Amino acid sequence: MIKVVSIVGARPQIVKASAISRAFQENYPNEVEEVIVHTGQHYDENMSEVFFQEMGIPLPHYNLEAGSHSHAKQTAIILERSEEILLKEKPDFVILYGDTNSTLAVSLATIKLQIRIVHIEAGLRSFNKTMPEEINRIVCDHSSSLLFTPTRTGLNNLIREGFKPHNKAPWTPDNPGVFHCGDVMYDNSLYFASKAEIKSNILKKANIDGKEFILSTIHRDNNTDQPERLNAIFQGILDVSEKSGFDVVLPLHPRTSKLLKKNLDPGLFSQISNNPLIHILPPVSFFDMLLLEKKCSLIMTDSGGVQKEAFFFQKACIILRGETEWTEITESGSAILCDANRDRIVAAYEHFVKSPELQFPSVFGDGDAAGFICKEIVKARKNI
Repeated sequence: MIKVVSIVGARPQIVKASAISRAFQENYPNEVEEVIVHTGQHYDENMSEVFFQEMGIPLPHYNLEAGSHSHAKQTAIILERSEEILLKEKPDFVILYGDTNSTLAVSLATIKLQIRIVHIEAGLRSFNKTMPEEINRIVCDHSSSLLFTPTRTGLNNLIREGFKPHNKAPWTPDNPGVFHCGDVMYDNSLYFASKAEIKSNILKKANIDGKEFILSTIHRDNNTDQPERLNAIFQGILDVSEKSGFDVVLPLHPRTSKLLKKNLDPGLFSQISNNPLIHILPPVSFFDMLLLEKKCSLIMTDSGGVQKEAFFFQKACIILRGETEWTEITESGSAILCDANRDRIVAAYEHFVKSPELQFPSVFGDGDAAGFICKEIVKARKNI
């Protein structure tokens, strides 16, 4: 029996893990034991537990209860507590997703215990090391034994950093296996989109059923924590709403919600709070988010995951950052980088109004990335 420990914490990691858990259960029910560890970074029920319930993932075997702290403290808590679990469970592989503090912390604990790391979403680069996520993903990649990159660009990034795509097993941190596999989030969007139509009533709850609306998400600390940037973004959102006449739906991360009143200009905060076209919602479930993405007219976000999902559902996307890891999206012309710049946000909206025929080439795989990943993990264990 192969034992894997899957580490999840942030909502996108739980979503990604659902595809892997599903593939293990369907294809290797008697060969793979999966132990799920929740870091407890998101302690609000809508931010975690409901995701497990909706997607049919087994509940976590452990919760590290890391909570919300500074980068250093949160990383230290996860590092210490994950090491204890790894010593107890003695897995063959630890599966890490993306680029959060849990990805960094557990990669350090794992490689120092000489356990093999599987990194899903390897090779992504913003080329901006002021972003904590960039540091996290680089350290994890260079500690991993199996690296699964969703795009050709990700593979090329790894090759530039010295990874060799033609290595032969057995895989180790000094001889890693590098695979271009497609995107597990695309797997999930295909698998769950029709279920969202049945299970979600978010359109009625938000009073936008039958209306054209814009979907927006904002959560990155360099946007929420800097008043100048947050004001520029929300002024841009307000301008776009006024120009389009569309409602704007804003499911807000808890930390963003707390910072609005503190960091927005009082006049702008009042305009946002009292505008009948602006719908500020608490965090929504996975099915709710899928339905919002599927039914909206346009997406404005600083989230890497939501950028991709905009592409999956063939929606134009205004990216509220100065760079993106998903360069294929901007290269296709379906998304525009606007940073926290009011004028660029409005100009991007006007561009999409004038250019409604967008291209969405198949760059994220065939919808079975998880099946490919699980097959390679099973093969890798047999080659150790």
